Amino acid sequence: MFRSQLLPSMAVLLLSLSPSLVLASTKQDYIDHTLNASDVLNQRWYSQDDGLWQDLWWNSGAIMATIGDVALSNNDFKQTAIDIYSNSLTAAKAANGNTWLNDFYDDEGWWAMGWIKAYDVTQDTKYLDAANEIFNDLLTGNDATCGGHWWSKEKKDNTAIGNELYLAVAASLANRMDDGTSYQKYAQSQVDWFLNAGFLNENNTISDGLNVTDNCERIGAVYSYNQGVILGALVEMNELTGNSSYLDIACEIAHAAIEQLATPNNGILTDVGYPKGPDPTGAQFKGVFARNLMYLQKARPDDDFVRFLQNNADSIWKNNRQADGQIGAFWQGPLQNVSAAAHSSALDCLLAAAAVSS
Repeated sequence: MFRSQLLPSMAVLLLSLSPSLVLASTKQDYIDHTLNASDVLNQRWYSQDDGLWQDLWWNSGAIMATIGDVALSNNDFKQTAIDIYSNSLTAAKAANGNTWLNDFYDDEGWWAMGWIKAYDVTQDTKYLDAANEIFNDLLTGNDATCGGHWWSKEKKDNTAIGNELYLAVAASLANRMDDGTSYQKYAQSQVDWFLNAGFLNENNTISDGLNVTDNCERIGAVYSYNQGVILGALVEMNELTGNSSYLDIACEIAHAAIEQLATPNNGILTDVGYPKGPDPTGAQFKGVFARNLMYLQKARPDDDFVRFLQNNADSIWKNNRQADGQIGAFWQGPLQNVSAAAHSSALDCLLAAAAVSS
């Protein structure tokens, strides 16, 4: 099923994945690294039985989008992505009680974005139908305290990630459905609210949430995935409306995130909690930023974004991989906290570096 099975032997694969390779310097280097990391991800962690990676739920929805971007960038990987999408559409849903829904709206949003990417790869409307099914449930999370969208069905938390994913799904569906008028209405209302709700700090980074019990003040840490999803959502809004001010805002957020979250000495993206180490949830965060920065770079080229993505991809390849090609959570090294989430997050960055390199 997987592309790498076409290689003469596993020894060839392992040789090609040797961490001793020199730093990437060409687009082809980054492409090769992306395809190798994709092979390892799927061989090591993807399950045909439940259609998930390492039995992770929302993370697998996020990985669906990652493998779609790999397929869109590399035709050699396209059939692998198609096979995974076809299997997971049935197997993952069955593993979750024959539904894409659960108690967390943001989990649903990750899966909706994954199926939207599956549509981009295949042009098969059954994947848009899955995303639309999820979006109909997302609508029940509107009208949160402070405005916007609830994080979970307990309706106690108003988070940046829940609101960003709702916006991203609405705008993405508006750009892809035959009649996207209703989706555009939801997307426009959400983006107008979000950009004025108080999530943005004075330095243009985004805090994790709003305090629903105390005047809707922003609360929580500045996580990389909160800086990432909004970039992709604003790129979709620009495409939807032709209003380039959305790209202006996205660029301000992206530059602020790089300045605030990349370590000063080497420019490597580092999330809250380093060096203690993220759990499988937090291990996914950095890649979300890298992949969405790739979308922004395509819409609004910026040499700073290119250098940032290449620098981080080079560090991953040199400092954060073990002999069999598995990748850990810390892009600057040392190698530790290896998981499907950490590996796929790093894959996002390798892919982004390939996409932005010439």
